[in-house]
Amino acid sequence: MIKDFGRQSLAGLRILLVFTVILGIVYPAAVWGLGRTVHHQTDGQPVTMDGRVVGSGIIGQNFEGDEWFHSRPSPNDYDTLASAPSNLGPSNTDLIAAIEERRAAVAKTESVDPSEVPPDAVTASGSGLDPHISVAYADIQVDRVAEANGLSASAVRSLVDRFTEGRSLGFLGEPGVNVLRLNVAVKDAATQAAS
Repeated sequence: MIKDFGRQSLAGLRILLVFTVILGIVYPAAVWGLGRTVHHQTDGQPVTMDGRVVGSGIIGQNFEGDEWFHSRPSPNDYDTLASAPSNLGPSNTDLIAAIEERRAAVAKTESVDPSEVPPDAVTASGSGLDPHISVAYADIQVDRVAEANGLSASAVRSLVDRFTEGRSLGFLGEPGVNVLRLNVAVKDAATQAAS
């Protein structure tokens, strides 16, 4: 009986050591090594402008001013420590009022009819930090951004086309435009045009 207990204890100890090495050393080292091979995907996708990091390509940021493409609204004012939705339901009067207020503001800013304002211009994403806007929202901003930066609308529209990303895995979601990357490209184009 004692021999069996000792044998079982030794077998259990061996299994513990094997799994400790596999799950505590080999697996983390493999994941770290894989992460280093696809470095740009694992380091937050930093976006640089004039040689310095200005943001992350996977975190939405707030842009104000006519020279910038504007992002989706956020219930958290882009506080990355508080990424969460507002939790207001579609029949909530506060949410309905906020959407109508945003719709009127976007329509005025972009000089379009309120019916032309796309849904993502007035509603926040689930995380509140979505880095993308719809192509429709980017399109209604082209004229304002072009004028503010001294660029032609066709030049800015071609930048929107260049920074439009397709559906995830080819079939999930809708195409979107990464706002930070687009704004950096617009600034570069404006700087080159001014030179």
